[in-house]
Amino acid sequence: MKLYVDTQSKQVQVTKDPEPKNDQNGNQRSEKNTGRPMWSTQVFVLDETGGEIITITTAGEKPGVTVGQLVAVEQLEAIPWATNGRNGVAFRAISLKPKAGNSATK
Repeated sequence: MKLYVDTQSKQVQVTKDPEPKNDQNGNQRSEKNTGRPMWSTQVFVLDETGGEIITITTAGEKPGVTVGQLVAVEQLEAIPWATNGRNGVAFRAISLKPKAGNSATK
């Protein structure tokens, strides 16, 4: 089952430029089945209940977004994980694109 997060009513702002998602040896990871390179982008997600910083993984071309930009997130998926007594939620999206108007002030 895939768990998708509705981001339509949320403000998503880039807080750290996209970086290669690397493995423990420093090599950029690639998507299984397609071989497309993977990227990590840190964002701040704000809604009426408050805000949270998350890191979103995308695959393919490096997202064309920069720090401070408001972005549109296409199909944000929450992926719960548990390993060696630790657990959390990873986030994956099809794409991150700058929003039209692109001002962080509203």
